[in-house]
Amino acid sequence: MSDKFERFVENLQKKIIKKEIKEHNERIVDLCYNPQNWGKPQKKDITVYEEMRGAPKNYLLGLYLKIKDGIILKANFITDGCGVMIATGSQTTILIEGQPIEFAEKLTVEDIDKALMRIPSEEVHCLDLAIKTLKKSIEKYKQLG
Repeated sequence: MSDKFERFVENLQKKIIKKEIKEHNERIVDLCYNPQNWGKPQKKDITVYEEMRGAPKNYLLGLYLKIKDGIILKANFITDGCGVMIATGSQTTILIEGQPIEFAEKLTVEDIDKALMRIPSEEVHCLDLAIKTLKKSIEKYKQLG
């Protein structure tokens, strides 16, 4: 590609990111473009998982947990949702990784929202889906005995 075209693309991307930060915030935009813990691990690296869809946009969120002795050693996620859903899934895994199940069990919508520096009110459904998926994963883990 030509240098002129590459500069055009680079400047356009900067404008898009600047607009997204204004509409959301730096934390959400960073986790959207650079999600942590993205991807479905191999079956041998999953102790328990849950995949749920949530209203109103019917997004999928999959949470995959590797747990040993009641500690969440690794947490991964996938989603087919928007940037805020990506950031929410990522932030949820960041908060619970390395923590005991009891910590994850007490995690709230407000905890994730605070860590994301507040999401827009029209995107709260992303937080709800993350908490529901996490709680269902924990229920499954407890049933394993």
